[in-house]
Amino acid sequence: MRPRVAVAAGGAIALVVALGACSKNTGEGTTVDNNRQQTGVIATDPKDSKGPAAEVSGAAKGGTFTIIRESPISHLDPQRTYSFAGLMTNPLFARYLTTWKDDGKGGLVLVGDLAETPGKNVNNDCKVWEFTIKDGVKFEDGRPITSKEIAYGIARSFDPDLSGGPTYLQEWLADSPQFDTKWDFKKNKTSLPPGLTTPDAKTLRFEFAKPRCDLPFAVSLPTTAPLPADKDTGIDLDKQPFSSGPYKVAKNQVGVQITLDRNPNWDPNTDPVRHQYPDQFVWSFGPTADAANNRVIADNGADQSALAFNAVPASLVAKVAGDAALKSRTILSPTPSANQLVINNQRVKDLKVRQALNYAIDREGMVKALGGQNVAAPLTTLMPPATIGYKAYEAYPAGPNGDVAKAKELLGGQTPELVLGVADNSTEQQQGAQLKVNLERAGFKITLRNISDDAKLDEIKKKDNPWDLYIGNWAADWPSGAAILPVLYDGRTIKAEGNSNQSYFNDPTINAEMDRILALAPADQGPEWAKLDERIMKEYAPVVPMYVDVAYHVHGSKAGGVFVSSVFGYPSFVNAYVKP
Repeated sequence: MRPRVAVAAGGAIALVVALGACSKNTGEGTTVDNNRQQTGVIATDPKDSKGPAAEVSGAAKGGTFTIIRESPISHLDPQRTYSFAGLMTNPLFARYLTTWKDDGKGGLVLVGDLAETPGKNVNNDCKVWEFTIKDGVKFEDGRPITSKEIAYGIARSFDPDLSGGPTYLQEWLADSPQFDTKWDFKKNKTSLPPGLTTPDAKTLRFEFAKPRCDLPFAVSLPTTAPLPADKDTGIDLDKQPFSSGPYKVAKNQVGVQITLDRNPNWDPNTDPVRHQYPDQFVWSFGPTADAANNRVIADNGADQSALAFNAVPASLVAKVAGDAALKSRTILSPTPSANQLVINNQRVKDLKVRQALNYAIDREGMVKALGGQNVAAPLTTLMPPATIGYKAYEAYPAGPNGDVAKAKELLGGQTPELVLGVADNSTEQQQGAQLKVNLERAGFKITLRNISDDAKLDEIKKKDNPWDLYIGNWAADWPSGAAILPVLYDGRTIKAEGNSNQSYFNDPTINAEMDRILALAPADQGPEWAKLDERIMKEYAPVVPMYVDVAYHVHGSKAGGVFVSSVFGYPSFVNAYVKP
């Protein structure tokens, strides 16, 4: 999203007009306002980017904070991190050029993290940006972090062997979606991509062919995590990343458990958002969502200071919502996280088939199966309601339970045989089974194929993947259509692997319209993204919007400080602590 030219209180640039958000009681238990939009500012005063972070009320030092998750995290290497679990754990051991101060209620302030401010727009044309690196920022071995190590981290993200992470910076520096063909990291490890320079140890400079007014937001992603060249272990960095944050990876039993210990060389006086309250964080993998949540509900031993990262499953929603004693141990929040049935447009080329898929889905039934309004809300648009300029519409008015007759009419007697790839975790298995029933009643023949959960994101990002359909999930990297529609539907970005455009949708007229909107004045972009959202769905139906997540998590009685990220919609641990 490009910053609006308006000054907010405290000398910051306002980005978003706030909409009210509150919990409400509908007679079916407490729910949340899923129409909440984020509020945001870019901090212009360097004081806002200094540490230490404001103390968390009631926080204590010491103890082990445990996070229980069914599946392992796909990537720990910051340049490869793009899963929600990865994005939530990376800030514990990795710092970026900028980051968000987040109140957990939709209030966001973009501040400098490794940089002294969120960047300087040198010529006020968004083509040249400079970031000044803070004094006192260090790696886990005590070495100072300079512009050189940040630039090296960005450079290694050009390596196709290290795909999986965000690609904004690579595409903008190369001025091409095919960035890895414009600059070869393997052949140029001692140099930097064109447009990226380090005039001195404290200065990082970006020069772009086109205006890139979104840069302060894009550099808040893990792509800008620093790394010394002598610590680059290539694909093995996933097992043992090199810390610049308050914690470091002390032990990684791959697929079983990750233990993070305090990093003694992290200086809180340089960090505006993170704390170092627990002695340790432990990610524990394996238990199903039911098992993990039952453990945390039981509140015994180490689970007293644990959080179940998998949301409260359908089987336990009524129990948790109906237990007054658990109210203080649950987190309920709207999110910007949208879920789709993604259609592989390379394989499913018939528009009528894609439209029939949209008519076939029983959204109300899916929400009920997931656990009801405490965990999900139906969605018929590409962009979720949290997006600036959002407009509600229904391109395929199928009612809450789908329109089987209309789907069959579009199929015209065909029985399309489609393969639905489903992650082998309990939630997606349940969704897959329900989708199969929905689609087969409308005239499709569906074959379910399992995908290893920790590998799914990488596998569906491969252009030649073997599935016709798969369940996709996306929360914008900042609350704008600019971080949704071009990322997911610009066909010029499609390459062999590492695709965020997982529907493999490509239409030149839509690509050109994206370029037109990106060139508009910032205040005019929101409504234009909403118009394009509706046009894409009505004319092409590349996916089936299904629901937007509601975050519903339970934690132990001694776990404190956790809130739901206003950017990504999953639990954040920068304020987490263990109660004595």
